[in-house]
Amino acid sequence: MKRLMFALLALALSVLPANAGGELGYPTDAFPLTGASGTVANASAAATLTATAGHKVYICGLVITSTGSTAAAVVAPTVTGLTGGTLTFAYASVAGVTLQNPTISHSFIPCVPASAAGTNIVITLPALGAGNTNATVNAWGFVQ
Repeated sequence: MKRLMFALLALALSVLPANAGGELGYPTDAFPLTGASGTVANASAAATLTATAGHKVYICGLVITSTGSTAAAVVAPTVTGLTGGTLTFAYASVAGVTLQNPTISHSFIPCVPASAAGTNIVITLPALGAGNTNATVNAWGFVQ
């Protein structure tokens, strides 16, 4: 019986993911982070992944959602604080305040690090114009 239990334990340990000691999908010494803008109306919506002193933040994904504006508009959401510089996306707001704009949903595989330890990663969606009542930015990653 002891041999069987030992064999089952050995089998179970051999199939655990490499980071089984940490959050699934993150390195073992990482702490998951999220950042959210909340809902904003015709203003910049920003989500921040906040660094702690001496540690580096990584972004693993983001989602940008919103409703339309009185007039169509095109803006350039950005992700700043990254190794390699700023990322910029193109985003269009449709004419119609009760219509849904396209969603930007992007996963970074592998996750992208901040340019330096202690540097925040900030995702910003510029204001979408008059009539826009709902814009949100959400991001997730980890600090290590």
